[in-house]
Amino acid sequence: MSNISWLATFIGEIAVLLGVIIPVIAWIRKLSDGMRCQLRSEMLRIYYHNRERQIIRQYEKENFVFLYNAYKALKGNSFIDDIYKEVRTWEVIS
Repeated sequence: MSNISWLATFIGEIAVLLGVIIPVIAWIRKLSDGMRCQLRSEMLRIYYHNRERQIIRQYEKENFVFLYNAYKALKGNSFIDDIYKEVRTWEVIS
């Protein structure tokens, strides 16, 4: 096989792989966006549920921290950081 035909075959195979990989990457981005939205929504629900009294149940705080860590791992923005800092100051009850 000549160098040119080998290169053409290689380029064709790369194009086929990209045709498969690019839609998967786009799908993963959409899932990541949706997960961030769901995580943020749940954290806000917990926050607004407890904001007035500034008291949070132990399991809610543990869940909030877990949600926050997952949100940040998915590159969530800093909007929720201030809320997280505030929740950390609340009294925890069992």
